[in-house]
Amino acid sequence: MEKSKKVLVAMSGGVDSSVCAKLLIEKNFEVAGATMSLCPEHEQDVADARSVAEKLGIPFYVFDFADEFRTHVTDRFVNTYLSGGTPNPCVDCNRHLKFGKFLNRAQELGFDYIATGHYVTKVRDEKTGRWLLKRSADRKKDQTYVLYSLTQDQLEHSLFPVGEMNKDEIRAIADENQLVNADKPDSQDICFIPDGSYADFITARTGEQAGGDIVLTTGEKLGTHKGLIYYTVGQRRGVGVSYSEPLFVIEKDCAGNRLVMGTPDKLLRSTLTACDVNMLTTDELNSPIKCTACTRYHQQDMPCTVTPIGEKRVRVDFEQPHKAICKGQAVVFYDGDYLIGGGTIE
Repeated sequence: MEKSKKVLVAMSGGVDSSVCAKLLIEKNFEVAGATMSLCPEHEQDVADARSVAEKLGIPFYVFDFADEFRTHVTDRFVNTYLSGGTPNPCVDCNRHLKFGKFLNRAQELGFDYIATGHYVTKVRDEKTGRWLLKRSADRKKDQTYVLYSLTQDQLEHSLFPVGEMNKDEIRAIADENQLVNADKPDSQDICFIPDGSYADFITARTGEQAGGDIVLTTGEKLGTHKGLIYYTVGQRRGVGVSYSEPLFVIEKDCAGNRLVMGTPDKLLRSTLTACDVNMLTTDELNSPIKCTACTRYHQQDMPCTVTPIGEKRVRVDFEQPHKAICKGQAVVFYDGDYLIGGGTIE
């Protein structure tokens, strides 16, 4: 009889990864669970994951990756904001921690796969033999956007058991098995900033930010801002200036410490460049491709042409002007329901 495959489930303390473990047990995998201890805010999640593992009767590990989390996620988050960008810490955490450090540790312990509760489906391309990711049937839950950086090796050793399910089905399984987190709400904020106060998190680490001028795109001064980290490109409310027509944050000029405001049309751009590009459908993009792309999580993707312009860099030309493109966010490419790749907006 063939030996069952060993899989280590990345248990976040939430219901999705808990049901993920239950489903794999039913499929006769040899299952264990593990939680990454990343910051003090995760203590309850670690306790919930441990409780579920005990209920399911599987071994449980806690990996202390706090130093790596600080280096690759929280420090990068702070530095991106200070440079005028809008970071995407979930992408960084998946790239460096969950499918990086966690996968490496699992393999050191003799596991064949890791599994997560992401709403995606892994598919093998029959023609090329490459692993691809397909969007969840429930677009509101789809998480391909935060997984564009996965390599072929990482995909080969990863499983996504809940990818084709919906939340009601998952909660029903958790409830039926009396899992402690069956009714636990989904996390709505960045995990290390549960109250959503990004600026407070940054100032606690870097000190108070210097105020500066709020100006129109024409250069006309409108007022004074309290620090550029308090604002986001595309923001309309809460800036504290009045004008004869609605104004939005167009740019954060770090060199001049100016917050640049403008009318809605000033938010529109047809072109962007991206770096650190990773492609799933090919090792490297060598010629332009037509596809769709989105520049924010759960945003409607729009038709575009992606053109390579250097090592792991591309230019994206949208067929129609695109709104509120932010430096530091991910631009992610699709062919229908299939993830093509993505990169970081420059």
